[in-house]
Amino acid sequence: MTESTESDVRQASPRVQFPGISPRAYEHPADKGAMATLRTVPGVGDVLKTLNSLFNERAERLMAVASHVRVGPSQYPVLERLRTESAGILDLPRVPKLYVARDPRAVAQTRGIDEPFIVLSTGLVEALDTEALRFVIGHEMGHVLSGHAVLLTLLDRLLRLQRSIAWVPLGVIGLRAVIAALHEWQRKSELSCDRAGLLAGQDPRAALRAHLYLAGATDATQIDIPSFLEQAKEYEEVEDIRDSVIKLLAVESQPHPFAVVRAAQLQRWAASGEYRAILSGDYQRRDGQGESSPLNEDFQGAAKSYKDAWNNSTDPLVKVFSDVGGALSGVADKVFSGFRRSGQQDANGGNGS
Repeated sequence: MTESTESDVRQASPRVQFPGISPRAYEHPADKGAMATLRTVPGVGDVLKTLNSLFNERAERLMAVASHVRVGPSQYPVLERLRTESAGILDLPRVPKLYVARDPRAVAQTRGIDEPFIVLSTGLVEALDTEALRFVIGHEMGHVLSGHAVLLTLLDRLLRLQRSIAWVPLGVIGLRAVIAALHEWQRKSELSCDRAGLLAGQDPRAALRAHLYLAGATDATQIDIPSFLEQAKEYEEVEDIRDSVIKLLAVESQPHPFAVVRAAQLQRWAASGEYRAILSGDYQRRDGQGESSPLNEDFQGAAKSYKDAWNNSTDPLVKVFSDVGGALSGVADKVFSGFRRSGQQDANGGNGS
């Protein structure tokens, strides 16, 4: 862990606090839609209860205590400061416990249902500067505030269950469908929580440094930021349909969006009016007023997000699906228009007789 003096100097004024902020204020539209869909699926609650009976959450917390270093005033005091400040800025009702686990990979995760907790790997802590770590911890706090820890824990347990019943073909097929749906939601939830991390740190450059490291940068002075962000545009605008198929297959089992894409998405949001409005105090609060949004609004928001992404994409596979969808929509509209005209003519004829 290194001190990010440049960011500290730039952060001369106190960070904005967000009393009572609702996670809906920053959640990605597709994340909202995916969560709304999961809420409407019959039996999800029963599945979760069953998995809870198979896996002991108390045991998971106990293993964290036994295997990792728990962050506190006398252990990793800088991380303790980031933990309490991030929870305070996002106004979490309870500050989640934070652990550091021995792992050379860059890993951060939030788990737990009754009492969520956060785990950072030593690989991540050793590589990132203080303000980039603030972004990462704020990101994980976003998972807690949004209630994502429940589904992330469910996904982990489903993956373990899948491995244990891999010899049952039909069981595997059923689980794969559920796991694929949860992975799609998880990728969207990461975009939401990148926004939470930015709100916690309020430093887009620190967030970018974290994404740079995840993508492979070990020395930021060797990276040209415009060229790095241009990679996201190149990825999104492939012109060969073979590349489109490769993208589709590559992302299927990924728990996170690719780092370059995440970076570009968050930097666009940091430059948006929505982000500036939240900083000025104009955001949805979890005081009950306007907190619950009808499911159809979440679905519409998600649909608009996907539609905008598809319309703006030059990916040939996306264009094929979009063109086919548009053609089918046009045919359907003509068919229904024909039925309407026929119905009107029959009605007029009936009145005349």
